[in-house]
Amino acid sequence: MLRTKEIMKPYRERIDALDDKIVDLMIERLGVIREVAQFKLKNKIPAVLEDRIAEVIDRAGDRVEASIPGEVGEDDADRIREIYALMVVICCDLEEELMEQ
Repeated sequence: MLRTKEIMKPYRERIDALDDKIVDLMIERLGVIREVAQFKLKNKIPAVLEDRIAEVIDRAGDRVEASIPGEVGEDDADRIREIYALMVVICCDLEEELMEQ
């Protein structure tokens, strides 16, 4: 087991570093969501805009598809779309929660 841990260490360190960046970006994104909720509330704009949700998810997948071949896996665009779909649901929930207060 210790040998496996040693062998995996460089990969885990890279993943941990990426996770740190992702968390920082997610914190920033949630901050923007809070600003958006205030703006929408003030301007009587609905919390959830279905066309924007689809746009965000598609944009993420399209970005993966536009990557250089060989840099991404065959199904990575779909995986990214799934991740973004979950993220958008969570962010929309936050937005709705903030607008109900």
